[in-house]
Amino acid sequence: MARILVVEDERDLSRLIADWLKRDHHLVEQVYDGRSALDQMTSTSFDVVVLDWMLPEMPGTEVCRRYRQTGGNAAIIMLTAKQSLDDKAEGFESGVDDYLTKPFQLKELAMRVKALLRRSTTEHHTRLSLRNIELDIENHRVLKNGKEVHLLPKEFRLLEFLLRHPQRVFSADELLDSVWEMETNAHYDTVRGHVTRLRKKLDAEGEPSVILTVHGVGYKLGIEDA
Repeated sequence: MARILVVEDERDLSRLIADWLKRDHHLVEQVYDGRSALDQMTSTSFDVVVLDWMLPEMPGTEVCRRYRQTGGNAAIIMLTAKQSLDDKAEGFESGVDDYLTKPFQLKELAMRVKALLRRSTTEHHTRLSLRNIELDIENHRVLKNGKEVHLLPKEFRLLEFLLRHPQRVFSADELLDSVWEMETNAHYDTVRGHVTRLRKKLDAEGEPSVILTVHGVGYKLGIEDA
């Protein structure tokens, strides 16, 4: 699961892109103008940004340029109808990682997203593990002692997120921001409920819980004595 921002002012196209990427179990958020995109990109950590060139408020190339100037390192795919070499050069010089001309196939976009994630650092390993539990991101499966355990989509995302940050303690608010979509009715009890269900499905008798509660602070991965 990757956290992806789609920046496309054609709302029907934005919805199609988001729906297609969600099929690969990514967490997808959407904004529709350049200024909102830059605000979101600099305030939230994304793995990939799908960025249209021609946007209200600020063009995608300027969004990308300013984002890179702040040290932003998310992979960026530029979408545009511009096809000349000079246009493509301008796009790459602004800091984009890939370039896809309109019209395009959604399947190709998904393939390019997957390729960018593979190129990224160890943050995007496709298999993560804790003791007798293995999370297979590519096939969206969780195994406990070699046997598959069924997790709901948000349970999977929560477990993956914690496995990617094994040393950190996260407050409920931080987990809501990182695992749940921006526009959601999720709240503290939502996080607590998902943690409880994960413990019931994955904890083993006599061992520390998969997810530990740090009282007064939040939750962390149960790596103690692992």
